[in-house]
Amino acid sequence: MEVPLGEAWERRAAAWKAWVRTPGNDVHFTLLNWPGFDELLPPPGRLTLDLGCGEGRAGLLLHPRGYRLVGLDTSPTLAELARDTGHYDSVHVADAGAIPLDDDAVDLVVAFMSLHDMDDPAAAIDECARVLEPGGCLCAAIVHPLNRPPDRLANYFEHQRAADPVEANGLTMTFESIDRPLEYYTRALERAGFVIEALREPRPDEAAVRAEPRLASALHRPFFLHLLCRRSPAE
Repeated sequence: MEVPLGEAWERRAAAWKAWVRTPGNDVHFTLLNWPGFDELLPPPGRLTLDLGCGEGRAGLLLHPRGYRLVGLDTSPTLAELARDTGHYDSVHVADAGAIPLDDDAVDLVVAFMSLHDMDDPAAAIDECARVLEPGGCLCAAIVHPLNRPPDRLANYFEHQRAADPVEANGLTMTFESIDRPLEYYTRALERAGFVIEALREPRPDEAAVRAEPRLASALHRPFFLHLLCRRSPAE
């Protein structure tokens, strides 16, 4: 029987730490995914929730720019790593379907590469709507629904548990997630009262590919999907 995704990521916490904190290793993050995502982020406001904060790499980038952050992750090990960065007001070990914050507590939720790693992202999206103030924003990045092997893409509309091992620089990281169609996310956002203001599929330029050949395949098919969503203002 498969363990919940949160438990699977706790088991891989040490490998994830090595993967993201080895200089020059995670080029898809540094040269493609984060630069595109960063373009969608609103400026610093009252309080930002880093939903599925992992070891805290978003905090490392956002806190020095004036964002005040609270983190949440289901993995105690990753949450402690995020806490140790010193860039969060607090970090909670909790399920994203039951965020331990008051209604209207934040003006921005950052869900960077986390929703597809949850067993119930729709519940998490509902909770994002609850903790966001009216007019607040949810910025999400997920693995693009088309970015999967042909055998799984052939059953695009099915929800499929995945464990994808990736190797680079002598390191191996197995990414645990669930494939879902794009419509799953858009329907969940609609039900929660969000309006999608921007949708992006980041693509490297030729200079980035020359500098880092590992990005070449991202020229021809999308790796990531970015969404900027706004909670409907109170009537």
